[in-house]
Amino acid sequence: MLDPAARYDGFRELEAWVDGSLDIYRPEFTPLLFPVFVHFYLDLIQLGLKDSAVIFYAAYSPRLLPTQTATLHHLSTLLLPVHLTSDETALRFRKESYRLRMSKSGFALFVGWLTDGMGGTGGGVGDSFGGEKGRRGRDAVLRVINAHLKIDVAATTSALQSQGNLEETTGLVSSLVSLTIPGTSSKSIKPADPQSFNAAQSPLKLGKPPLDLALREEVDRAIKEIMEDASAMDLDRPKEKPQDAELPTVAPEDMPPLPPSFREVDVRREVAKVSDERKRIRLDPTLLQSSANADVAPGRKKVVALPSICMYTLHDVPDGNVPCATFSQDSSLLATGFEQSYIRLWNLKGEKIRGLRSDFDLTNVREARDLRRIRDKAGSITRKLIGHSGPVYSVSFDPLAGSSGPPHWLLSSSADATIRLWSLDLLANVVVYRGHESPVWDVQWGPLGTYFASGSRDRTARLWCTERLAPLRVFAGHLNDVDIVRFHPNSLYLATGSSDWTARLWDIQRGACVRVFVGHQGGISAMAFSPDGRYLATGSDDLSINLWDLHSGRRIKKMTGHNAAIHSLTFSAESNVLLSGGADWTVRCWDVKSAGGNATSLGEDVTEKTETSDLLATLPTKRTPVVNVQFTPRNMVLATGPIQPTAAPPAWPSFLS
Repeated sequence: MLDPAARYDGFRELEAWVDGSLDIYRPEFTPLLFPVFVHFYLDLIQLGLKDSAVIFYAAYSPRLLPTQTATLHHLSTLLLPVHLTSDETALRFRKESYRLRMSKSGFALFVGWLTDGMGGTGGGVGDSFGGEKGRRGRDAVLRVINAHLKIDVAATTSALQSQGNLEETTGLVSSLVSLTIPGTSSKSIKPADPQSFNAAQSPLKLGKPPLDLALREEVDRAIKEIMEDASAMDLDRPKEKPQDAELPTVAPEDMPPLPPSFREVDVRREVAKVSDERKRIRLDPTLLQSSANADVAPGRKKVVALPSICMYTLHDVPDGNVPCATFSQDSSLLATGFEQSYIRLWNLKGEKIRGLRSDFDLTNVREARDLRRIRDKAGSITRKLIGHSGPVYSVSFDPLAGSSGPPHWLLSSSADATIRLWSLDLLANVVVYRGHESPVWDVQWGPLGTYFASGSRDRTARLWCTERLAPLRVFAGHLNDVDIVRFHPNSLYLATGSSDWTARLWDIQRGACVRVFVGHQGGISAMAFSPDGRYLATGSDDLSINLWDLHSGRRIKKMTGHNAAIHSLTFSAESNVLLSGGADWTVRCWDVKSAGGNATSLGEDVTEKTETSDLLATLPTKRTPVVNVQFTPRNMVLATGPIQPTAAPPAWPSFLS
């Protein structure tokens, strides 16, 4: 049995060797630290050496905490050998191989360090690696490598290894996806890497959803009437963009079932889309660097390149925490959910929110105008909705009216394992949807307004219809909580983000997983589809944002800059600007089209750089973590969050003290 000191020495020497390696190899070697740390900690717990494990955790976890907070926090709660026999996270690390990828030259250097303590370290770095003490430490690392790690050695040199290829094959990825073996029954499956799984799937239909012919004719008629008014602006329907024609078309039969005939609200919504297109502020981040616009004043250049942001700060929030918040598409309402089990609505236009009186006779209500007579005449600009019996984790306004008017419905999900539908006309709960067995972390309306989706701690996402109490589809496949759900703009696909470090794309009609996105080193905390339907952006507990190509399932680039949890993502209407809001009290603006990568000056150490070159601007708040950030249809931005009561900067918590 190894002396606990051998694990201390082994990890310290591995850490020093990684830090002393050449810059081109460091991205390959750094991922070694996390699995070795985890298995050393679990070894000490399994041997009953609780005090040694606590000392080891306190000494070496601070370096890993910023990108592995959730996993390390969970591991720190495992303090007895019996805990390891029933904890799923510990069992996964023990039973599955943690995969890493290295270049041929990098792997040779690593083997050299394991055998003789050298292998590419800088001068003076490896002085303590010699002797019996260093050998025992390296032997401890070697045992973990042989028992629990699988290193894929690529034929390319380190300089040709992309960061994306390294991270997409890093982690416990062997059980994430599986493929049916050709020529066998559907039950004959084998583990597969994400790239092979994605390549084996059918092409996706990412084009815009078709517009009903009768609805299109009615919309054209309404637009024509507006154009005939001499005082009205030109609302001629915008032409289809060339890039939209490149996407596979969506046939009417591909769409989920919809009401057989359109309504007046559908016409108003489509006319408002045309109006928003005409009045939209055009965003072009290239103006910040373009020499062709050198004659434009710097202030004017920023106005064109970057969006304007309106921040709504919440004061006197209980416990200083707001689990969720959202804005309506017409920018008239703000809804927030609280840990105290209630929802609060604000009217952002200063108009009174009026519900119904409690003394009316239901038999006297025959028409819509009868409802107006029994409304409470007092009202206020804010109202509280009470019904849940646990913290409210997500709220979502219905998109049926779009930007043409205020919404009529609100969905909410809670720790009480229910989803509730609220009438904003009655200011009351009208339906309770039950089906999940654990807290429901997220609920989201589909673009069509008829369907909605939810994600839960029970590891499933579910598709619902407002007209039925039971779910229509159950999407099972994640290995941990489904924390976030988002609909594709054409309603054919649903994206789910999970604490298992992956995001998945599901075909709504078939209920099948069609893409798996692997590359984050932490749980998925935020997601957004681009309006053009081509990209998916995911934010993670590893403090990075990944941009994915939906067609291939491959990562386009990685964006870094946040130094605390990322809560929200949103795309501009042109899909060329991405905004993120986080717990570091900032809103950050990213250039979607640029190549990205580390932005370094001559002589600057690339390892000290945390911001990628596609970060256009960092907009700090006073002391407000940004819970939600949201583009309006006209490319303005709304954001909200609770101001913190103290001026202390955000810091990583110490879980063992």
